[in-house]
Amino acid sequence: MIKQINHVAILVEDLDASLSFWRDALGIPVGKTEVNPGENVNIAFLPLGDSEIELLEPISADSALGKFLAKRGQGMHHICVEVDDIDATMQRLAEHGVQMINDAPKSREDGTRYAFVHPKSTSGVLVELYELPKA
Repeated sequence: MIKQINHVAILVEDLDASLSFWRDALGIPVGKTEVNPGENVNIAFLPLGDSEIELLEPISADSALGKFLAKRGQGMHHICVEVDDIDATMQRLAEHGVQMINDAPKSREDGTRYAFVHPKSTSGVLVELYELPKA
């Protein structure tokens, strides 16, 4: 079951320059920053209500996000929906012929599991499925 929009991710060339708009001009505080070495990206999380804006800055030009940035430029990267059971959600999507980028969920250090739905199945929008760790 889909619970809510967890975050909207925006791909940026320069995290600090982007924060001058989101944090400084709009006044949205940065909740946390982190480096995700598995995805080769620096991330700033800006909480907004029950969701977040996630700014993604590729660490290297030859990473997946670096190549995406070079090809398509800065801007909206993906929308992330929080699910209660990622395995069941992926199974349901497979039954509906939805094309996935990931065959199985990946895991972050905090236990969050995630997978991406290919934009070919979503009218051109990259969609991330997110299952937060059980408390």
